[in-house]
Amino acid sequence: QVQLVESGGGLVQPGGSLRLSCAASGFTFSSYFMRWYRQAPGKQRELVASITSRGSTIYTDSVKGRFTISRDNTKNMVYLQMNSLKPEDTAVYYCNVRDPLDYWGQGTQVTVSS
Repeated sequence: QVQLVESGGGLVQPGGSLRLSCAASGFTFSSYFMRWYRQAPGKQRELVASITSRGSTIYTDSVKGRFTISRDNTKNMVYLQMNSLKPEDTAVYYCNVRDPLDYWGQGTQVTVSS
């Protein structure tokens, strides 16, 4: 079965960096788009970044130039490098694959605060 396991979240000061990782299993990873979503308290889950099977990327406007999504098809891993973090980036971050149902990991908390 599909499994997604996120890691790498934590508490960071504004302007800091974090790298999130997502370990995927149970499907042919290299064939699928992968996505990172986030959900802040009291808000809807929003799409942050997507990466195609070949490595093309799309970002929501609020993270362009600060976040980088990448993947390693040899390790079935997807990453989210987050730089210049802001308090408004505070959220639970989720890895996602659609096959065609949506599968989610358990999420990893990112808190940006001084």
